[in-house]
Amino acid sequence: MQKSLVAEFLGTFWLVFGGCGSAVLAAAYPELGIGFVGVAFAFGLTVLTMAYAVGGISGGHFNPAVSLGLTVAGRFPAARLVPYIVVQIVGAIAAAALLYLIASGKAGFELAANGYGDHSPGGYSLLSALLIEVLLTMFFLIIILGSTSSRVPAGFAPLAIGLGLTLIHLVSIPVTNTSVNPARSTGQALFVGGWALQQLWLFWIAPLAGGALGGLVWKFLDDAD
Repeated sequence: MQKSLVAEFLGTFWLVFGGCGSAVLAAAYPELGIGFVGVAFAFGLTVLTMAYAVGGISGGHFNPAVSLGLTVAGRFPAARLVPYIVVQIVGAIAAAALLYLIASGKAGFELAANGYGDHSPGGYSLLSALLIEVLLTMFFLIIILGSTSSRVPAGFAPLAIGLGLTLIHLVSIPVTNTSVNPARSTGQALFVGGWALQQLWLFWIAPLAGGALGGLVWKFLDDAD
């Protein structure tokens, strides 16, 4: 259990530092910025790399919504759910803190956070944010559960999961800056403060609801797995 928790801490740290770091440090870099597409791939690559690195130790959740969805689907013991969520949050906060220290080394730096309304990159409403976060998290769980099923070739799940997260970001960065992960949202919101903390509730409720729905859908589709 101890090794699993350390693995979850490291995986979540890497997801937040790599994904959010790409958005804060590299997305709008003059002339050579990686843009939305680069940020989307950065998030996908963080999950892909750490799923291969430590997924065999902890299962490679790195996300409270994933842990909940796997629990609902009967793939993860409920007794481990709270400890996993706690270390995921701690890992996300640690990554956000280090990213803050690095970014603050440049005058006029700005941190990113998940938001809706005036704080949505595209000005999307609370309802739009709620719907897309629930829907995309649900499909993320279906991808995870399906690709790790005993009915598909072993060893390729991290590729499907990483590319799935990339697609999710390509779709939803303009709407919410993409959460589908309450730990990731919490880490950034703590350092942005103000409006980000006020809107954080949505980025817990929607991904957790989507994760649970994804677990239920997969349980219906493949209850013999």
